[in-house]
Amino acid sequence: QVQLVESGGGLVQAGGSLRLSCVLSGSIFRINTMGWYRQAPGKQRELVASIYRTGSTHYADSVKGRFTISRDNAKNTVYLQMNSLKPEDTAVYYCNADGITSAATNFDSWGQGTQVTVSS
Repeated sequence: QVQLVESGGGLVQAGGSLRLSCVLSGSIFRINTMGWYRQAPGKQRELVASIYRTGSTHYADSVKGRFTISRDNAKNTVYLQMNSLKPEDTAVYYCNADGITSAATNFDSWGQGTQVTVSS
């Protein structure tokens, strides 16, 4: 079983910055894609950014130039640096990862979510 634990959310003023972290634990053989999603009240969950194990990245248009996703493969950790935050970035942010376990089975797991609130 693979578990993801997020940290780093909180309350920040518009224009400020936050850094989210997500650590994976469990019997992991390989992590392929790691990503961050968010869900605002009354809205569907949406992809914010993702990073493949080779380092290639993808960003939602709404966060390009403001957010940066990175990963530390040695620590099974993915980060999301969020700069120039806007009130519309307010949401619960979820970490997601997929890959292969040590038992040679596939996993696609989610964290519990961390609240990010940006005040105007």
